[in-house]
Amino acid sequence: MVRIGQGIDFHQLVEGRDLWIGGVKIPHHKGALGHSDADVLLHAICDALLGALGLGDIGTHFPDTSADYKDIDSKVLLQRTIDMVWERGYHVVNIDATLCLQEPKIRPYVDKMQLIISSVVKTRLEDISIKATTTELMGFIGRKEGIAAMAVALLSKNLQ
Repeated sequence: MVRIGQGIDFHQLVEGRDLWIGGVKIPHHKGALGHSDADVLLHAICDALLGALGLGDIGTHFPDTSADYKDIDSKVLLQRTIDMVWERGYHVVNIDATLCLQEPKIRPYVDKMQLIISSVVKTRLEDISIKATTTELMGFIGRKEGIAAMAVALLSKNLQ
C-alpha cells in the first residue's frame, strides 16, 4: 500500500533571525520568523508526511503555543515525524519539494539539504528532490517579505 501527502508552509522574513532551510543555515541578512527555527522546507515536509498518514498537521503535533518547541531545531521535528511514519509500518519512497523565495539563491545549498533530509528519513539521496523558484518580484515573496515551501511525500507500507 502506498500513501501520498502534501504539505505547505510560509514564514515571514525579518532582520535579526537566522535563515534555516532544509536543515542548513544559509548566510543572509534576513531570517524566517517563527516559534521554532522556522525552517520552512522541513515544516512543509513534516506536513506532507503527516498528511500521508492522515495525522493532521505539524501544529497539531508540535504546537507553537508550547514552550517545548520554542527555538527547536526543525530536524528534531522531522525526526519525530519520521518516527511516526515508522511506527505505523511505512517508509519514505520519495519527497519532492519546491521553495518559493526571491533571495538568496539556494542552489549552492541544495546538495547539503538533500543529504541532511535523506539521513533523517533514511532514504537514498536521489529520493529527495529540492527545487526553488522566485515569484518574479510579485507578492510578499517577490518583495522579500516572506518565504514558502511545498512538499509531496510518497510512503510505502513495509513488507512483513
